[in-house]
Amino acid sequence: MGEHDDEELQRAFRMSLQPVPDAKRSKPRDNATLSSPPATPPSSTETAEARDRRLQREILAAAAEQRRTRSMARGGSPGFIDPSISSSSQVDVSNEHRSPGKIAAPVQDRLQGQAGVRELGEKSVRGKRRVEDERQQLPYRVAEQLHTMVFGTNMSKDVLAQWCNQGFRFSPDQETSLGLVQREGGPCGVLAPIQALVLKYLLFVPEDEADAQLFGIRDMVASHSGKSHSAGGDSLDPRLTFSDPRRTRALVRAMGETLWKAGGKQKAMLVVLDIPGFAAEDISKEEEQDEIAAKALDGVALESVKEFHRLVKVCAVTSISALHLQLHSLLPAFRSRMGALLLLFSVLLSRGLDAIQSDRDDPEQPLVTPPFGHASQEIVNLLLCGQAVPNVFDGSMDLGGGMCLKGIPNNVEVGFLTLLESLNLCKVGQHLKRPRWPIWVVGSESHYTVLFAFTTKVQDESDIEDREASIRQAFDAQDQSGGGGFISLEALHQVLSDLQIDMPQDLFNNLCSSDIVVWNDLWQALCQVEKSKGGLQDTAASLGKKHFELYHFNGIAKTVATVGNVIHQRPKLTKLRVTVPPKWTPDTVLVEEYKVASQDSTVMAEGGAVKEEPAQHAPLVDCIRTRWQRASCNWSNDAPSIV
Repeated sequence: MGEHDDEELQRAFRMSLQPVPDAKRSKPRDNATLSSPPATPPSSTETAEARDRRLQREILAAAAEQRRTRSMARGGSPGFIDPSISSSSQVDVSNEHRSPGKIAAPVQDRLQGQAGVRELGEKSVRGKRRVEDERQQLPYRVAEQLHTMVFGTNMSKDVLAQWCNQGFRFSPDQETSLGLVQREGGPCGVLAPIQALVLKYLLFVPEDEADAQLFGIRDMVASHSGKSHSAGGDSLDPRLTFSDPRRTRALVRAMGETLWKAGGKQKAMLVVLDIPGFAAEDISKEEEQDEIAAKALDGVALESVKEFHRLVKVCAVTSISALHLQLHSLLPAFRSRMGALLLLFSVLLSRGLDAIQSDRDDPEQPLVTPPFGHASQEIVNLLLCGQAVPNVFDGSMDLGGGMCLKGIPNNVEVGFLTLLESLNLCKVGQHLKRPRWPIWVVGSESHYTVLFAFTTKVQDESDIEDREASIRQAFDAQDQSGGGGFISLEALHQVLSDLQIDMPQDLFNNLCSSDIVVWNDLWQALCQVEKSKGGLQDTAASLGKKHFELYHFNGIAKTVATVGNVIHQRPKLTKLRVTVPPKWTPDTVLVEEYKVASQDSTVMAEGGAVKEEPAQHAPLVDCIRTRWQRASCNWSNDAPSIV
């Protein structure tokens, strides 16, 4: 670093410490905390010019801190961040030497959740101030461990080709413009969780005024121009179309959230390809970027550890704002045919390879399962909850003898439903069934798709329903059968005690007539226990049916050749009208469940009128019923497909 660079570095730090003239402080700055000053909060009266100056200083400070890190790395003091070490135990020795980080950290915290993709990208990436660490080559042992962890040692070339031919690209069709297109089988286990988070940012995390300015989309129209197409036979809802900048913002935020969560919200590792001409960051047009990236990747395959080690480099990012900027600058790479694989490698390294192996029940098996190359449940769970656990129940299950099965550790932003649960092959816990946002990855035997709603009200429950959910969660916590739906008598005592349920002695004796207690028997007994005693008895339970709409997106777009012609299977978005019956008393459950399978489904027509439509069935309905019991669905035109 030259003398001029040193002067500019010091000037950037001095600028970061200066107060914003037009911003107001709630209280004077404490002199005792000058080494770590709080970021100046934006004032409600702050002018656009002042805000621009403030943001520019924040960018300069963050960039200067990163440049100081690089300069010290050239001197040999900071060490390589070993991605094989868990993020929770990772120690960056450079922190001991870079006191300016204490100044820049509040700035980075201020930018967390607000990093601009467009305007900040132009100021930082194209303004010659990219916030990034030096890219480094992976040690050969780490490259070998990572490649083997994903593909094993005997993966077929066809499977490798599938995973090397899938990027993150939005559908060009207006009807499905909110969705990512899947070209090959296998990588859907990476695309679907990212798609679910993209929908979170498109539907539920809108840009505020600051975000709109940062991303340069304040006055842009959300929907595309042109005529509306049909979505499952209905007029296209304008809420389903979004401008390109908004879609880009959602994709960057979705990938950033996934990586940051995997890294324990401390760091993220980004895997990049070290190929001449691959990263065309000085070209602004997306089409030209993609064309250059495609030419650079011509003939490139990651079939061997040796080739993988030669072509791949990594960089560590230690703030969410820097991560967003990095992801934005690397979008051509993630849109390329290597995009899904690069993100998978990045998430694995962000979590730490040792931590990944510790998460798993059987670390000897590859994460991409032979012979068809499907993404394992561990990959899906890693993207959903930040840990590569293999099971979908809540928490962990102690089997005794030092054997423990690991499930989802805590609540998640977007959830998961699976056809396998309807076949009694597994049990999805409440963490995945009731995510923060009404968006679910849907798993079948060989494919992952996405189900979502526009409103969180679809998850609203009555007091009785909430009570039943808490009882079921307590029951599942004691269920050591692997999702079989039964507990021991000792566990029954624990459930009743924990939930303070005062069950009449005769009902309790009936439950204890065998060595195990099945959930359905416990539920029917609790329906006879008064609500005031902790039970589920409710004379006003039949409050009417619930009606709401769900949307299902299947991003598969493979070209299927047939005799005499070629059929193009395009991404598909289907609107489902869902009817959920009320909670029933035990005496009428079986009768009503039989009726709901054959009766017409009541839906609300325009103007509030009620009309009857025939209930329809598809495998997706079975998945929906694992979340909303006895639900019936109908749709227009072709049935939704989860394969």
